[in-house]
Amino acid sequence: MALASMTGFARSLGEMGAVRWTWELRSVNGKSLDLRIRIPAGLETLEPQIRERCSKILRRGNVTIGLAMQRDQSEQQLQVNEAALEAVLSTIDLLREKVPDLAPPSLDGILSQKGVFELKEPEDDEETQAALHKTLLTTLDGALIDLVDMRHSEGQAINQVVTGQIDRIAGLTQAAEDLPARLPEAIKARLRKQVSDLMDASDGQFDPQRLHQEAVFLATKADIREELDRLHAHVAAARDLMGTGGAIGRRLDFLAQEFNREANTLCSKSNDVDLTAIGLDLKAVIDQMREQIQNLE
Repeated sequence: MALASMTGFARSLGEMGAVRWTWELRSVNGKSLDLRIRIPAGLETLEPQIRERCSKILRRGNVTIGLAMQRDQSEQQLQVNEAALEAVLSTIDLLREKVPDLAPPSLDGILSQKGVFELKEPEDDEETQAALHKTLLTTLDGALIDLVDMRHSEGQAINQVVTGQIDRIAGLTQAAEDLPARLPEAIKARLRKQVSDLMDASDGQFDPQRLHQEAVFLATKADIREELDRLHAHVAAARDLMGTGGAIGRRLDFLAQEFNREANTLCSKSNDVDLTAIGLDLKAVIDQMREQIQNLE
């Protein structure tokens, strides 16, 4: 399965009779799938079906689904709002009681009051409504396909970047393996020097038991075998995940945290300039990889 980004955009147009509409879908990063649906009043019954369609093909991301609709104005009908007309006439009667000499209002004046006349859209019968809803959802499906295609296209680009970063981590891990400073002879030489320095600092009065403890501590600190083994294992796991594809963003993010933990330990144990440089390079690459992974579904 191809990797998918969580960012994307899609638009789909449709029409039926005198009604035209536009679906717009926008997707950005999110910890889970969060759907925000904005549809015109009167279409609330479509929301469960919209959620179901989106949830079937999207796993993560903050997704905004918007529907804008227009009806041909020639289909609209001019009607008198009887409630508004009654309110205007009642107000006129009240004014006549208070101002007896008030000139009678003209019909034009009454009808020009806001709200007396309304443009109303014709009400569709159940069969027409059902057909409209079906067509609306069909065009939504088209927009969802376009959104998924764009997310997959973005995911392919991220795939190439992250794969290169995993290769870089593998190369740096191997470079740490191959450092001359990790050879047993080099480690022994460093220990001898450090023990000698301790003896000199104590004027030869250093406690043998304390000396033994310090030597064990220094030897343990110099050993990064465990960290290197875990880094190799994490590289293999990351490559397996990339090969599997699909919604692997969360698992890759967890692996990136593990990579970072080992790189930190490597730096803290280092008593060699070259190993420290490799550890810092590892941390830089891992940070860059995590930024990319945040975009994956």
